[in-house]
Amino acid sequence: MTESLPPDALDQLFRNARTHNVWLDRPVGDELLHELYELLKFGPTTSNSCPARFVFVKSPEAKAKLGPALDQGNYAKTMAAPVTVIVAYDLDFFEKLPQLFPHNLAAKGWFDNKSDADLTTIGLRNGSLQGAYLILAARALGLDCGPMSGFDNALVDSEFFAGTRIRSNFLVNLGYGDLEKLFPRSPRLAFDEAARIL
Repeated sequence: MTESLPPDALDQLFRNARTHNVWLDRPVGDELLHELYELLKFGPTTSNSCPARFVFVKSPEAKAKLGPALDQGNYAKTMAAPVTVIVAYDLDFFEKLPQLFPHNLAAKGWFDNKSDADLTTIGLRNGSLQGAYLILAARALGLDCGPMSGFDNALVDSEFFAGTRIRSNFLVNLGYGDLEKLFPRSPRLAFDEAARIL
């Protein structure tokens, strides 16, 4: 039987974890990004379809391509972050099902007659899950996160995914946040405001 994580691990993943906007001048190595992916890839998705695609934007050249797509309020913090992850999803995710769902080789055919709207729904839903796994995996590895919307998806897609059926979903800044620059945590809904047990 799986046991509950100790309280300090739950604190790191949830209770004490914060969305960061100010970053310390401390790099994030490529090895750590590989380790991050090796964790997040194990989160569940529909038929193990794994539609998310991740672009780790680190270099000045890549940041310069991303910058014009950012809303004004997100520009400075994103340019200062050691890494910005473009969390995207592939509309042709089903092409990899023979590799990812090998115990049922008919699975790819389930998507033969799906419209792009249907594929977007499936890709966006499961890609969003994988983006959440990225945040939790990053926190587990000692990284801080700053997930956000507030950018021009079409411009990001044209700069980073031209000629593909990959579409951007959201961004996550990664690095080591400046704890002294955090503002007080915002409230959350109580159980009875957000949930029911039937």
